[in-house]
Amino acid sequence: MQTLALSLAEQGISHGSSLELVTIFVLVVGASLYADLWLHRGCEEVSVVSAARSSLGWVGLSLLFAGYLRWRFGAGPSSLFLSGWVLEKALSVDNLLVFVAIFKYFKLSTGQQRRVLYYGILGAVVLRLVFVMAAGFLRHAGPWVDFIFAAVVVASAVKMLRSGGDETDGEDFSRHRVVMLAQRVFAVIPRLDGQRFFVSQERARTLLGADFALLRPAARYATPAFVCMLVVEASDVMFAFDSVPAVVAVTRDPVLIYSAMLFAVLGLRSLYFLLNALTKWLVHLEKAVIALLFFVGAKLALHAANEMFHWPGYEPSPGASVAIIVGVLFMGVVASLLWPPRDDEASPPPSR
Repeated sequence: MQTLALSLAEQGISHGSSLELVTIFVLVVGASLYADLWLHRGCEEVSVVSAARSSLGWVGLSLLFAGYLRWRFGAGPSSLFLSGWVLEKALSVDNLLVFVAIFKYFKLSTGQQRRVLYYGILGAVVLRLVFVMAAGFLRHAGPWVDFIFAAVVVASAVKMLRSGGDETDGEDFSRHRVVMLAQRVFAVIPRLDGQRFFVSQERARTLLGADFALLRPAARYATPAFVCMLVVEASDVMFAFDSVPAVVAVTRDPVLIYSAMLFAVLGLRSLYFLLNALTKWLVHLEKAVIALLFFVGAKLALHAANEMFHWPGYEPSPGASVAIIVGVLFMGVVASLLWPPRDDEASPPPSR
């Protein structure tokens, strides 16, 4: 904690005050993790209204933390936090749409999806910490690392642009590397059993009947829900490769980076169920995310050029970054409302 706190000195925050910030952050995040994960660890169905309320609650908590930063440390750290948080939220949209395709392939019910996301978020919390620490270590190698980060972010934008928003609903995950590895390591039964990730040999025999003889002998068998969780975790690893360099573009402080990413991640379960219902209508939001990735790549390249060559001598301020990020996302939502999908592209909203 002390090492992370020392890094805030570059923002003009004293050592004692930075320790206070890290302590407040740890307490708030700890309570939030308990509220989001432990209290809602079951696999009950999630309504759109419930997901919307929960999402608004997480947005409110994030804004309260930004308000605390502004009150205690000034507009600079608060703007940096908000920039990273909004950017991480925006980038999460694309990752959550991948989750939609994964869950459809494995035929998981809403309740089962919630349980898989429970463990997925726990993994994301740890992954973000590892990636943020690795990014901080790499940046000590010199400003040229920002050129590498910029290339990673722009490559992700180009990949999304080339995909042209193709639907992934029918994607076949049977040849996914994680699925094939899981099938080699674990004995997997081809049937879900509620929210269970593993079942006993006796339970597998009951579920499959005569087909049980086709399975390889094992004391316990993994279910498709467990394999699905592994694919979700693998997808999040790839997502972190893009999102961490992107957030690094708006703030260099590891505490602000990790807090921005974590506050964004904590609300992902609610956001997923909300997006799953609205994705057919927010058809232009992905274009806004692509535009943001190009902006982030340019910002990273500008910072590196200023550090190495003292040229061109300009890069967007934290306040300008917040305005650009929010503005681009707003335009993506407005464009979706003004130019909605055709009737043959949209499906009726869920009745829940």
